[in-house]
Amino acid sequence: MWAYCNPVSIVFGEGSFSQIGSLLEGRRYALVTYPDPFFLDLEERLTGLAGRPSLVIDDVAPNPDFRLLAEQTSRFRALDQAPEAIVALGGGSVIDSAKVFAAAQGDFAAVRRFLETRTGSEALGATPIIAIPTTAGTGSEVTCWSTVWDSEGGVKHSLALARLYPQYALIDPELMLTKPRGLTVTTGLDVLSHALESLWNRNANPVSMTFAVSAARDALEVLPQLVEDLGNLDLRSRMARAALFAGLAFSNTKTAIAHSLSYPITLRHGVPHGIACSFTLPMILRSLAGVDGICARGLSAIFDGSLGEGADRLERFFGRLGVSTDPTSYGVSGSEWEAMVASALEGERGQNFIGSRESLMAAMLVADAGRRQMPAGK
Repeated sequence: MWAYCNPVSIVFGEGSFSQIGSLLEGRRYALVTYPDPFFLDLEERLTGLAGRPSLVIDDVAPNPDFRLLAEQTSRFRALDQAPEAIVALGGGSVIDSAKVFAAAQGDFAAVRRFLETRTGSEALGATPIIAIPTTAGTGSEVTCWSTVWDSEGGVKHSLALARLYPQYALIDPELMLTKPRGLTVTTGLDVLSHALESLWNRNANPVSMTFAVSAARDALEVLPQLVEDLGNLDLRSRMARAALFAGLAFSNTKTAIAHSLSYPITLRHGVPHGIACSFTLPMILRSLAGVDGICARGLSAIFDGSLGEGADRLERFFGRLGVSTDPTSYGVSGSEWEAMVASALEGERGQNFIGSRESLMAAMLVADAGRRQMPAGK
């Protein structure tokens, strides 16, 4: 028995940003975005299409944190009338922040209490969100959760409520054309991780598998081409579609062990999320020898061969992008790495992983041994 549900209405295509006025339908709205010149230009376009926002939150930072979110949320209390919608225009951090604001209704303390105690959900709201991603990465435009960081406490939280699915996801690949190589790589690797993580997952189902296979195949083919041709609109469109499909896949499964591993790597070593959650994918794939069911069918459709050959292909893929699959490249020592892997298996996302502890630890040891035997300079 299985079930699949995603309630987000999706508008996809080049030039679709022009539809924002009809999606807002005259509602008062708050805009959540970045302060960069590119987004200032988009804000002007948005104003021409839908009128001026009643509030602009344009100081969103990567990895939204308790301290900044609390200050930003307080700005909603100063409004004479609460917004009837929130437009999230930017990357995953913008959309995640918008979900916090939608739930908080001007009171971040209520969100913090829910995150820390898992009580008080009845005090949280759900202002409708129109998510307009400007990177092909997180898939947050079609999920109901938001990643929230407590940097002081060294903890990552997930704000997960079904009422926080955006009302609309408006995906215009033209908005992604100017993104630099580094950002294109890190967000694209997040896409691949979401797709694969939704397959080696206890919650996988035939619908999520179909989305995951399409997303992973496109990411593997398109991303190496795109980083050499950043202005190619067709490649941007395909990568945007891959990000969307990966989001539709893991919106029902959540992520698994690679993401569980990524959180301490980002918190302790400052590694960008897209790299932190993906450089372990070859190792994890090798640990899954002998799996069957949905995972095996999906991985076979992606890699057209054995898992070992698929892992080798992944290694070459990362090499073409200039991304290391060695944890020591990110400042993680051998003993710390072993402890991280063991701990990640115990986390909420780690427990979604269908592989065994023994196989994963064995794959880690084999990878470490292989790196030690590699000639210098290779």
